[in-house]
Amino acid sequence: MRITRPPRRLALLGVTAAAGLSVTALALPGAAGAVTPHPERPTIVLEHGAFADAASWDGVVKRLQRAGYPVVAAANPLRGPANDAAYLRSVVDHIDGPVVLVGHSYGGTVISQAAVGLEDKVKALVYIAAFLPDVGESSLGLTNKFPGSTLGQAIEPVNYTLPDGGQGADVYIKPDKFHRQFAADVPADKARLMAAGQRPIAAAALEEKSTKAAWRTIPSWSLVTTEDRNIPVAAQRFMSQRAHARTTEIDASHAVSVSSPDAVTRIVEKAARTVR
Repeated sequence: MRITRPPRRLALLGVTAAAGLSVTALALPGAAGAVTPHPERPTIVLEHGAFADAASWDGVVKRLQRAGYPVVAAANPLRGPANDAAYLRSVVDHIDGPVVLVGHSYGGTVISQAAVGLEDKVKALVYIAAFLPDVGESSLGLTNKFPGSTLGQAIEPVNYTLPDGGQGADVYIKPDKFHRQFAADVPADKARLMAAGQRPIAAAALEEKSTKAAWRTIPSWSLVTTEDRNIPVAAQRFMSQRAHARTTEIDASHAVSVSSPDAVTRIVEKAARTVR
């Protein structure tokens, strides 16, 4: 199935999970336009990827809440698949009832690892312009497996030293490259805000190999972005086909949750409607 990008709409509302907490995004009682979550609907947990933050889901959160879904937009530490998956599992553990996990970009790597062993609770996986790694694969390795990514020319590492003497490097997209590289179909003023607030990823996280692959046991959906300059479209198609994911393609940039929240919401709702 293939769809073209719908008209852009202003993203108005987002909710993040504070560090150490899981927060269900609910409309406040009495608020204008408030919607009470449907008691039989699964909780949607949204995991952002590198160079973004939980606010990148704002437009999707707004639409899912309006449809009556409880939503959590989790804060991804971006330190490595094992670390980040453990954190996401702690968020899921504090949610009652069934869950649909949604991962964007590197967030796909995280949900693939986090959901293993939680099949009784996590009923569907949704990959949005995301990695669907198998055991032994890394995000960087999958990116380099196919031509098309220009991310290498747009990023800049920043070295750091921790109080205990530990050292490492975080990776950012250069602000002057961000719009074209990450969010070409997002208005320029919005892209500048995204560039300023981007969350860096540990360089080592992109090379860390996955040890689990939940898409092997949990039904999966995938939204492939054909104008993506981060993850080659051929890589997205390869991973989606291998996982037997129900796949939709859209002419959009890597920042599809910002530029096309309607399309992202539709595929999340398709997955959610299968949950019983």
